[in-house]
Amino acid sequence: MSDTPITNRPINALGREAAYQLANVTKTAPQFAALTPRWLTRVLEFKGLEAGIYRVNKVVEGDTPLDVLCSQDPKKAVIPQGYIEYSTEPREYELNSISTIINVDTKVSDLYSYPYDQIGEQIGLAVESLKERQESQLINSDDYGLLKNVADSQHVQPRQGRPIPDDLDELISKVWKEPSFFLAHPRAIAAFERECTRRGVPPVTVNVAGGTFIAWRGIPLIATDKLFVDGQKNPKGKSGKTNILLVRTGESKRGVIGLYQANLPNEQSRGLSVRFRGIDDNGIASYLLSLYCSAAILADDAIAVLEDVEVGEYYDYTKI
Repeated sequence: MSDTPITNRPINALGREAAYQLANVTKTAPQFAALTPRWLTRVLEFKGLEAGIYRVNKVVEGDTPLDVLCSQDPKKAVIPQGYIEYSTEPREYELNSISTIINVDTKVSDLYSYPYDQIGEQIGLAVESLKERQESQLINSDDYGLLKNVADSQHVQPRQGRPIPDDLDELISKVWKEPSFFLAHPRAIAAFERECTRRGVPPVTVNVAGGTFIAWRGIPLIATDKLFVDGQKNPKGKSGKTNILLVRTGESKRGVIGLYQANLPNEQSRGLSVRFRGIDDNGIASYLLSLYCSAAILADDAIAVLEDVEVGEYYDYTKI
C-alpha cells in the first residue's frame, strides 16, 4: 500500500488548461455599467416636430379685455364684447443635436462578429450613451433644461434641510393641476423614505411605465441620477445637497413635454438616426449617430422645484 497522501499524488489525466482550449466559452454582450433606466424619457410625454422648431403661444393674462354676462334674463342686459390677447413674442424652442461618430475596422467586423455582431454592439452602446446624454440635457441644459427653466414663483425651500413630507406637499400646492410625477436622485428618494419611516407614514408603491416606484399622495417618485448631488451623479460622501422636481406632463394639460424631430432619414428610434458614412482607404467603416431633442414648459405651474435638499440625514430608529 502506498504511503503517498492521496492529495499529493500526481493526476494522470488531461489538465484543465489544455481542456480549456477545446471549450466554448459562454459570453455576454458588452456590459456598460454607466447605463440607467432613463425613466424620465419614459414618463415624459413627447411631441414630434416637422421642422425642428416648437413655438409656445401664450395668452396675455391678468389684463385681458374680456367680460362675460351671467344673467337669467339676457333681455335686461347687454352682452359684453371683447377678445383674448396673445403674446406677440412667444418663445420658440429649437431642437438640440446630440451626435457622435462610430468607427469600425471592417476586418475586425468580418472576422470577429460571432456570436455578437461587432458593428451592432458598437452602435448599440453608442445609442445608449446618446440617450443618457439626452436625459441629462432634458434636466440640466442651460437653454431648455427643466431645472434651469422653473419660474421664480415655483421655487420651494426645505423646512428642515432634509426632504420631509411637508416639503413634497408644498410642491404639490405649486403644481396642483394634475401633477404627474416627482423627479429626484435615488439618494434624495432614500432620504425621503427615511423621513417617512421616522414618522410612521411609509409611502405606498405604484407601477408606472413598467417600473415600481414609491408614491406620495398618489404621485410616483421617479429616480434619475441626472439630478446631481453636489454636482455629481455618484457622490462619494454620505452628505450632499440636491433638488427635487414635481412635473405635470402632457400638451393637453398645458404641462411639460419633450420634443423630437419626427420622420428622420434612417430613423432608429424617436428622434434618433444612424447613417452609414462610408468606408475609407484603410477599411474603416464610419457611422454617424444623431439624436435631436428639447423640452418645453407650456405653463409656469407645470413644474416646481424643491431646492438644496440634504440627503445625508440618518437615524437610529430604536431610539425614536
